[in-house]
This record gives sequence, structure tokens and C-alpha cells, in this order.
Amino acid sequence: MKPIILTTVAGLCMATVATAETPVLTILTYDSFTSDWGPGPAVEAAFEETCACDLQFVGAGDGAALLARLQLEGPRTDADVVLGLDTNLTAAARATGLFAPHGVTADLALPIAWDDAEFLPFDWGYFAFVGNAGADAPTSLRTLADSDIKVVIQDPRSSTPGLGLLMWVKAAYGDDAGQIWADLADNIVTVTPGWSEAYGLFLDGEADAALSYTTSPAYHLIAEEDESKVAWAFDEGHYMQVEVAGKVASTDVPELADQFLAFMVGDAFQTIIPTTNWMYPATTTADGLPDGFDTLITPAKALLMSPEDALAARPAALDEWRNALSQ
Repeated sequence: MKPIILTTVAGLCMATVATAETPVLTILTYDSFTSDWGPGPAVEAAFEETCACDLQFVGAGDGAALLARLQLEGPRTDADVVLGLDTNLTAAARATGLFAPHGVTADLALPIAWDDAEFLPFDWGYFAFVGNAGADAPTSLRTLADSDIKVVIQDPRSSTPGLGLLMWVKAAYGDDAGQIWADLADNIVTVTPGWSEAYGLFLDGEADAALSYTTSPAYHLIAEEDESKVAWAFDEGHYMQVEVAGKVASTDVPELADQFLAFMVGDAFQTIIPTTNWMYPATTTADGLPDGFDTLITPAKALLMSPEDALAARPAALDEWRNALSQ
């Protein structure tokens, strides 16, 4: 029996060495990105074909929770790349000193100019309330607040859509934002930690609409052949979201992190985004947008605060939101 035992031990040792020689890239991202129906599985397979590495996604709730986790872990974090912050969070993320320049030059196709040495976009879209086709639809945040329509939204402290709505109300109404929230309070059925929970409640019939994206109806149309969901177009405009990734300065695989970020703005990654993350790709892809995206609403006005303005506005906006919803 000894030779068999020795052979087995030798085999285990060889496997351990082989595993140790395979570099691991750890990417901290939001849960829906890593889900079976999200971009994660396809991105992992495509990148591993090019990197001779083990790509591992770690989910951390919704987008705004990523920054909170990174702030808690600091330089001790195991993450090499953080994927899923947006421009409402990048100023706070930059202030941590935990990110390094990405060094990637990309031909971006965003509706805004982009110049950021530390954060690189991977998709973008517009926030919107999504409801059922044929139902009475409000034409603004103000008319929504004045209606009996019931909605579900996300918590701005843990969710990037929730934070996006906070900035949307502030950008559109300024000093009157507190009154808008006070008038919206009785429309809000509940506040969820993240997007998935809120949208699930809407689909289950627990509310008339959910805070989501103008691109959400494309999922129902393309994946389910269902035309029953629509995004409401609001007169005051829609707040834009640009989602980004950044390299963690303390990574022990900086070249691999750089390789992933360059891959992220290439066709192999970008073509996955429209029909898995249901957002617009950050670059112009070879195949263009899928059929069905041409049916989506185009906001008459795009609203977006600079990262610095969003950081400055956030404390007062959170107070307005908390005060209104606690009444």
C-alpha cells in the first residue's frame, strides 16, 4: 500500500504547486453582477481564456455597499479590483487613497466627457421608474408625489440606484428636494437594501412601479418576449449612472489587474453587458446594441452631478430623505 500512498501524496503535492502557480485575481463587485443571470459568469470565462489565471468575483450586496466594505477593510482588503462603484461614489472612493491609476486608454462611447486616472467606466444608463404598460403613468417626480401610485425604492446608503434617486431629486429640485421627499413618502411601499429586492417586489405585484433603469424593459422584451413593462419618461429629466472599476493600490497582482481593466473596455467584455447587466456598454461594440434597445425611451434631459458635487450634496440629501421617510 505504501507506493499507492506515496503516489497519492506526490499527486496532491503536484496539484498544490500547480494551484499555487496559478495567479488569482479577486474582484469585489455587487451581487447581481455575480449572479447566474448577470455578466459575471460570461466575463469570468472570457477573461480566463486570455489570462492564464483564476478570476474570482466576490459579491458584497449592492453597489454602494462596495465602498463601505472597502473603507472598513482598508489596505488589508483581498480585493485587487473593485467593480460597480459609480460617479456618485468615486470622489469618496478616491479620498480613501486605496486606488491606483489604471493606465488604460480607451475609446469610450459615453454621453459625457471622461477623464479619470483611477476609475474606468464599464457601462452606463439612466435611472427611471419602471411600471406596467397601459397603467396611468406620472410625467415627473412631482406628479408621482401628487399621485396615489405605489413604488418601491432602494436605500441610498447601500444601493447605487437608491443613491441615484437621492441625487436625481436633489439635481432636479435643489432646495425644494426636502418637500418632494415629504410628498413622496406616502407613495413608497418600502425601501430595500438593493435593486434585486425592490424589482422583485414590483414583479410580484407588491407595488405599481420600482426604481430601476430606462433599459430594464429591454430585459423583459428580449429575454422574455414580454412587452408589458415600460420606463416612465419624466419632464425634469433622468439622472445618469456611469458604473466604474478601479485597481486597488495594495493588490499583489497589479499587472493582472491592469490586464483585466484593459480587457473590460474591449469587445469581449462590452458585448456581454447589454443583455446581462441590461445597461449601455461604455464603448462602441462591433455588433452594436441588440434589437429591442431601439424601443427604449431617451430622456429629454440628462442630469448628472460631478463626483465632487455629489459628495458635497450627499449629507444634506440623506438628511432630507431620512426626515421625510421617518414621519
